[in-house]
Amino acid sequence: MKTYAPKPTDIERRWYVVDADGAVLGRLASEVAKILRGKHKPIYAPHADVGDHVIVVNARGIRLTGGKENKKIAYRHSGYPGGLTETVYADLLEKRPRYVVEKAVKGMLPKNRLGRAMASKLQVYEGAEHPHQAQKPEPLALGAVPAWTGIPVREPKQPREEKEAAPARPRRAATPAKKSAAKKSTARRPAKATTAKTSTAKKSTAKKSTAKKSAAKKSTARRTAARSRKKE
Repeated sequence: MKTYAPKPTDIERRWYVVDADGAVLGRLASEVAKILRGKHKPIYAPHADVGDHVIVVNARGIRLTGGKENKKIAYRHSGYPGGLTETVYADLLEKRPRYVVEKAVKGMLPKNRLGRAMASKLQVYEGAEHPHQAQKPEPLALGAVPAWTGIPVREPKQPREEKEAAPARPRRAATPAKKSAAKKSTARRPAKATTAKTSTAKKSTAKKSTAKKSAAKKSTARRTAARSRKKE
């Protein structure tokens, strides 16, 4: 039994609309992150992006429980010393409700390029309207699991038409110019052999000359030694 790995042809992106009016932030973010990652599909793999697109509407109606509006703080650092900024979630819900939802969902996705690709499929809007009617999104309630219809069936590839075998081209007869060139090349071959012989002869003469020089040096050394002995 081989382990199944999803292929790009097995992934079908679908669109869902989630209404955030009156929903708790944490529970909404966990459900949306699950759909973005593709955990509702049997072909889910942690190393692949098999999730669907999610549109969150009515982000202004999101709420926090346990009085966390005034307790929970969002931090941001500019990168410079002393550049830490603190913002209470009550102010964020008033001014930037879209940022609140996006921040919560991204916190539940992988912190790498795969997570960034998953987060790009999230669209958040403050009101009830969205400009994605062309994608025909389906409404999805919180806690509901999208229906799985299986891997999309692909049309079988049509066999390629066999090309007709082209007739073999007749060989061209050798022209007289080519024949003469071939004769010249064969005539030049023995010349290479002669050059090789001359090079060997030169090497042998060089060796003989070096031998003569060494013998002359030895004879001069003997004479000088004999003269020094006579003086003693």
